[in-house]
Order: sequence, then C-alpha cells, then structure tokens
Amino acid sequence: MSHVRSAHAVGTNKSKGADGPSTSSVLKGAQNAWDLLSDEQSRRHINTGSADLNNILGGGIHCKEVVSQESVKLNWDEDFTTKDPTFVRIQLAINVQIPVEYGGLGGKAVYIDTEGSFMVERVYQIAEGCISDILEYFPHCHDKAPAGQEKLKPESFLADIYYFRICSYTEQIAVINYLEKFLEEHNDVRIVIIDSVTFHFRQDFDDMALRTRVLSGLSLKLMKLSKAYNLAVVLLNQVTTKFTEGSFQLTLALGDSWSHSCTNRLILYWNGNERYGYLDKSPSLPVASAPYAVTIKGVRDAVNSNSKRVRVM
Repeated sequence: MSHVRSAHAVGTNKSKGADGPSTSSVLKGAQNAWDLLSDEQSRRHINTGSADLNNILGGGIHCKEVVSQESVKLNWDEDFTTKDPTFVRIQLAINVQIPVEYGGLGGKAVYIDTEGSFMVERVYQIAEGCISDILEYFPHCHDKAPAGQEKLKPESFLADIYYFRICSYTEQIAVINYLEKFLEEHNDVRIVIIDSVTFHFRQDFDDMALRTRVLSGLSLKLMKLSKAYNLAVVLLNQVTTKFTEGSFQLTLALGDSWSHSCTNRLILYWNGNERYGYLDKSPSLPVASAPYAVTIKGVRDAVNSNSKRVRVM
C-alpha cells in the first residue's frame, strides 16, 4: 500500500504547480463532459425537406456526424421520381446552402459521385423548388436584402456544389485524402456527400481483408474531417443479397463493420407505394421510421403525413 500511496503522491505533485493543476498533465484534445453536451446541443443541422424525416433524425442531418444511407431498391422503374436515394442527397446539397438570414447554414457542398448518378438538370429543379419555398415563407425579407436576392437563383446554388466524378477506387482514395487540403481552402463547406462509397470497392477490389483495412482508414478520416471542419458527411452504402440458411437475405454491401463506423444509419426503402426512411442506428435517438415523398420540387412530406408542411430551412 505504501508503494501505491507514494505513486499517487508523485502523480499529484507532477500535476500541480503554484497556480493549480498543470495543463501539461491533460492529454491533448481532452474535453470535459459539459463541453461535449454544450457542443452537441449547439450543433447546426441540415433540413432533409421532410418534417417526418427531420423528426426521426433529431432535426435533420447534423454537422460533425457521419451518416450512412442504405437504399433498398423495390418497385424500381424508369420514372425519375423513384430514384429518390440520390435525390435525398441532392436535396441536402441544396438545403445546406440556404442563406443564414432565411434560417439556413449558408454553406457549400462537396459531392463525390462514383456511379455517374448526379443529374444536373434535376439539381436545377430542386434548387428552384427550394427557392420557391423560401420566397413563400419569407415573402418580404428578400426585398430588403439585395445581396440575398443574388443568392436566391438556381445558378448560385449550382455554383456552390463542388462536384468530383470518380472512376476507380484509387481515385476515390486520392480524393478523400485530398479533402483536408480542399476544406482548408474552402472553409464554408458544410456537407460532404459520397454517392456511393461502395461502388468501386465492390467492382474492382478482390482482396477483402485489404478492402476492410482501407475502408476503415477512410471512415476514420471522414469522421475526423466532420468534427474538425464542423460539417456533415453523408455516405451511400448499397444493399445487396446474401444466401444464408437456404434463402437470400438483404445485407450491407460492405458488411456490418462499415456501418458501425458511422454515427447514424438511415435506410431508405419502399413499403407498398410509399417511400420510407428508417433510422436503424443512432447513439442518441430511438429507432424509428417515417414516410417521405419525392416531387418535382424535391424531397417533401408524404401526402398522408400528419406533420405540418416543413420549411426547407
């Protein structure tokens, strides 16, 4: 016991100086629980366009978090409105830009497209829908802000989406590694979207063990970037089928380990003729599902929703 007491005394003496505890005894980057709670409560969020989706997500997609979106493709046809998983992410790339004076973040977006599913014509339509809602909810405010009028044009929204087209997993790794430098130069980016993170790793990567290590490194880097630059990261992880116990079952394309590396996990799926979002994983929110719709104007509440019409801000 004497050895224990003396060791404790040595530790106490080292940690205190003339003016109290020395900061050198605290690990670099340490925070107290109160600071963590204050940080969580002050985080801004990006509206999805649907009040019901916002409700199950705690207000929307939060900055400083990584969200994994999985899409179950059921009742898939040629109508563009059924391709809503990509449109959900396009909606986020538009909504993050809503000016602060209209209740938004006034940020910009990085969109990393690995599948070629980014349709600029549809982005333009969703931007028009967003602007239409702003003018409806703030009919007089935009008249008082000439600079704000310039922002409320579809061209301005499109100009603030930084688009990267990725054609291989090596390009994808390179771009993600380059993101930190890019974000230092563009510190108003508030969301990074990767659509999808799985595509090239499923197509071109044969070494599964190496793939797992590479993806773990990428997910860790994205998590650090989200916290360091106060932005949201949204990743599409595809859903596939696996033959288990005599039947095919739905499973994540990159396995469960990838999903565990994300803060939240949102599954987009069909139930009959309705689209639903299902929050499957969150450290602070309960498991829940909510209907939503995809219209010409973008993501909105389902027709039979009990929620009041949502502001896009």
